[in-house]
Amino acid sequence: MEYDRLADLSLSINAVSTDRLERETSNGRRVTTEFVLSGPGTPGTDGTNTVVGRGEDVTYDTDEHDALAVSELPDLTGEYTVESFATRLDDVDLFPAGAPDRDVFRNYRRWGLEAAALDLALRQAGTDLATATGRSLEPIRFVTSTRLGEPPTTDRLETLRGRVPDLEFKLDPTPAWDDDVVTAIDETVGDDAVAILDLKGQYEGTTVDVPADPDLYERVLEAFPDAIIEDPALTAETRPLFDDPDVRRRVSWDAPIHGVGDVEALPWEPDWLNVKPSRFGSLESLCETIDYCEERGIDLYGGGQFELGVGRGQLQTLAALYYPQGPNDIAPRAYNDASVGDDLPTSPLDPPADPQGFR
Repeated sequence: MEYDRLADLSLSINAVSTDRLERETSNGRRVTTEFVLSGPGTPGTDGTNTVVGRGEDVTYDTDEHDALAVSELPDLTGEYTVESFATRLDDVDLFPAGAPDRDVFRNYRRWGLEAAALDLALRQAGTDLATATGRSLEPIRFVTSTRLGEPPTTDRLETLRGRVPDLEFKLDPTPAWDDDVVTAIDETVGDDAVAILDLKGQYEGTTVDVPADPDLYERVLEAFPDAIIEDPALTAETRPLFDDPDVRRRVSWDAPIHGVGDVEALPWEPDWLNVKPSRFGSLESLCETIDYCEERGIDLYGGGQFELGVGRGQLQTLAALYYPQGPNDIAPRAYNDASVGDDLPTSPLDPPADPQGFR
């Protein structure tokens, strides 16, 4: 099992700190927090012997990051294995200022710490994730996600395609997507450039919720016949659209997936899953789910959450190891800038020649 290759890695933590990150993105202002775990290592050329592991908390609530920045961090110093550090987190309140508005934020924060611990453990062992798991880093196919705004326009699609002519997209249909919008997308980038359509029908109580709309679903299913359809809401009105086995094979799930139990609870065995490690919270749950999907031939692709720091590179590392050919929604951070820059990286993205740790 994949987790068994990592669980016994040892790590020694001397200090825990955080870095608050903030940036304007194409989706508005974004704030995240990097956890920094420091410990002893082999002295380098500068004479120091401190090694640092980093992970990113992608919680979608600026107030939570602000509270964390002024809170006393839990004492996580000591000697661990990757597995015993995870066990230690079971007994730690990572939201000292009070319970978060959404329970999944606990997973997001925990993942930031577990990722930092894995990064530190690998660096203290003088190795990297690919070597530790016995896998190779492969070039990553990536797509970029963008919303079309309200009212929807294809302006950003046109600009991005002007920079990268063969760029693929993950798009979020909304009820404002009428026939004219769908036609405009096809004329701007072509239906084959739309790799994923995220219906966001599995979110509740968030700013991105999209209500089930059978007319919208039917419109995009027909207009983009090769696109993966992510997170439909299955209601009495929409479910008949997914009775066709060929349509079901295009369906992927994201928001409901936090572990193997959630995969088993889906309305049918999926052909596709979007893997967002922060949703799983723990490295063990992530590894178990990857194992489960590999055993059953379920195709995977990575999903991003507007990471500002090391988190995006860690997602790319996982994709390079486990699902490099998927339509990975983990484009380099430049694609999330509010304005489209020049010289954007192109897909596939080459992995680093000299990987270290878990980033």
